[in-house]
Amino acid sequence: MHVLVTGGAGFIGQPVVSACLEAGHETRVLDALLPQVHAGHTPTFPADVELIVGDVRDEATLAAALRGIDVVCHQAAMVGRGRGTIDAPGFTSCNDYGTGVLLATMTRLGLTRLVLASSVVVYGEGRYRCDEHGESSPGMRQRKDIDAGRFEHRCLRCRRELTPVVVEETAPLEPLSMYGASKVAQEHLVRAWAIHTGGSGIALRYHQVYGPGMKRDSSYSGVACTFRSMVQRNETPQVFEDGRMRRDFVHVRDVATANVAALSGQVEGFRAYNVASGQPRTVGEMAATMARIAGAPAPVLTGQCRLDDLRHLVATPQRLIAELGWRPAVDFTDGVKEFVASPMMD
Repeated sequence: MHVLVTGGAGFIGQPVVSACLEAGHETRVLDALLPQVHAGHTPTFPADVELIVGDVRDEATLAAALRGIDVVCHQAAMVGRGRGTIDAPGFTSCNDYGTGVLLATMTRLGLTRLVLASSVVVYGEGRYRCDEHGESSPGMRQRKDIDAGRFEHRCLRCRRELTPVVVEETAPLEPLSMYGASKVAQEHLVRAWAIHTGGSGIALRYHQVYGPGMKRDSSYSGVACTFRSMVQRNETPQVFEDGRMRRDFVHVRDVATANVAALSGQVEGFRAYNVASGQPRTVGEMAATMARIAGAPAPVLTGQCRLDDLRHLVATPQRLIAELGWRPAVDFTDGVKEFVASPMMD
């Protein structure tokens, strides 16, 4: 197949390009090489990979990049915490308007297959269960609970402590950030496009991606970057709350192979898939593993908390495994060893 990878020069985009080449796909990259992302550095690709420098929102550039392409792997996006409304213009322009331009141009050129890089943040706080009142999404935690050291979510009706539930793709989309809202909008745009054109649109909801090539100040997996920088300086990792916050840390190469599986998948209409290791870890466990591997001091719990931080957010990748035959291959400890040993981008 002839594949266009938008955002192919990024932290995730470059491994996606490598995985496409390993799978035998002819690959082209479209990337704006924004200074705030690439700091003036142009990644090096194999000679048979064409790099087009340009913005996905530019119709002429995009049309040229799409010529001769069979399927688009859409990684280009603005990422970040993006909880304040001040960030809304950037996210909606880069992510939503950019996706709109891409879908319109694909339609004009008769292209009908798209793989979209989405995110687990579309689920907001995720799902929790109360033994008395059932399953719900509780929204943000209350300041009075945080200040009292009660970090777990509580039922809005009876105030009992809630149990986190593993999230499936059928869970409601309830983003709490501007970035999350923009990813939901991208998914809705792709869904509507697939309905009206008969196209195939796959949304890959990435979990906490980590691995070589990550920027030092990356917004994609901030806690992993923070701990990585601390242990590199032989500092003691500072872990917020009680360290028991659960995440699914998935290696960037596994994310790349998930994209290749989606490119080859025979999906009609729109379909979303969680991309995760399926082996959730606590934030404290990630910090302790990094410190041990790096020979740095053991982590300490600070009890600090950002009110808008998620407590637990873990989803299952079983749909992706069952339907597209993908499986995560990078062991957690091996992946962290590689991450600790690899230089980070400035």
